[in-house]
Amino acid sequence: MNTLRVESRALNIELRAEQSERGRIITGRPIVYEKRTNIGPFDEIIERGALDGTDLTDVLLSTNHDLSKIPLARSRRNNGNSTLRLMPDGDGMQISALLDTENNADARALYSAVERGDIDGMSFIFFLRSTDDEAWDDLDTDHPTRRIKRIAKVIEVSAVNFPAYPQTEINARDKQALENARAVLERARENRSRDISPEGELELAKAKFEFMKQLGGN
Repeated sequence: MNTLRVESRALNIELRAEQSERGRIITGRPIVYEKRTNIGPFDEIIERGALDGTDLTDVLLSTNHDLSKIPLARSRRNNGNSTLRLMPDGDGMQISALLDTENNADARALYSAVERGDIDGMSFIFFLRSTDDEAWDDLDTDHPTRRIKRIAKVIEVSAVNFPAYPQTEINARDKQALENARAVLERARENRSRDISPEGELELAKAKFEFMKQLGGN
C-alpha cells in the first residue's frame, strides 16, 4: 500500500525583500536539487526532477512552520489570483509571495526581518508516498546518504530563523526534527532487512496529526 509520509527540511538559501507595483514581495528558493545536506544521522540529496508531478494545489507560506497563525500568503492551484507563486525549475523551486504588510503585523514583521537580513533561510513541509520515492547509499555505514527521487506533495513553505541542520546544532534547536530523521533511517534499514511494507493509512494519519500539532504549538 502506498502512503504519504510527512517531513520537513530547511536550507540556508538567499531570501530577498522587494518592492513592486503589486506591493511588498519576498522571494526565495525553499527547494534545491543536488545539494547535499546533513540531516543528523544521514546526509540527504533531493535529486533533480523530484518535483516532476508533485501536488502543489494548496501551499501555505508561514514563518518557522507556525501553522497555528493565519498564512502570510497562499497558493491555490498556483493561479494568477494566488498571493504565493510557486516556480519549479531545473534547480528546484523558487517562490514569490505578495505580503499584506499594511493589514497583517506578522507579514510586516517578516518583510522587515528579510529586508534587514535577519531571516535568510527557507524550509518546506513535504510528503513522500512510499519507499519507492527514495534510495539509500551506504546504508550499512554510520552515516549513509538518502536520495529523494520523487516528492508527492508540498503543503507549506516557511521563512525560518535557523535554516541549517548540522548535527552539532540540531539537538539544541530541534530535538523532534532529529528524532524524525533517526526514525526515517531506522525505517529504511528495517524495510531492507525485513521487507516491511509501508505503514497503514490509520497509523499514517495519527503520525501526521501529531506532527502538525507540534508545528502548531498545540
